[in-house]
Amino acid sequence: MFSDEQREEIEQYLKRVEGRVYLGCDSQSFKRFNLKSQRYERWARYAVVLVIHINNSQGCKIFSYRETERVYDRQANKPQLRLMTEVYKTVEAYLALADLLEHREVEIHLDVNPSDVHASSVVVKQAVGYVKGVTNLDALIKPDAWAGSTTADFVVRKKLA
Repeated sequence: MFSDEQREEIEQYLKRVEGRVYLGCDSQSFKRFNLKSQRYERWARYAVVLVIHINNSQGCKIFSYRETERVYDRQANKPQLRLMTEVYKTVEAYLALADLLEHREVEIHLDVNPSDVHASSVVVKQAVGYVKGVTNLDALIKPDAWAGSTTADFVVRKKLA
């Protein structure tokens, strides 16, 4: 969740600029050894981003945060729970900032791919439906979901923010 300081900074920034707002999340999975169970467990580092397009033509400002959580998907190559956690975190960020965003154009970008070749295709309908049901916004998916698939990817890999 965005910290109180970040929320204040976002609020002050939104007062100074016009422009669209984009929210997205990406994750990076990894294994961590549990000394107690003597087994490897799957974990994920999540990065949630809020991108403010400055006056719709003058670049952007990125706010972000990272969280690390245990992943409970049974198979690493079928990451439904991890992907839906990305969706939940994006929606949670939107809801936490909704009062600041109510008079803005907001897009929610999901890092899921509709192509059957990709593992994320199994959650596309569920993810888009969840966003619509909770926020009443139409979520964008790949290839149009750059905030989730590109910006958040840079943050989760610590190349940005």
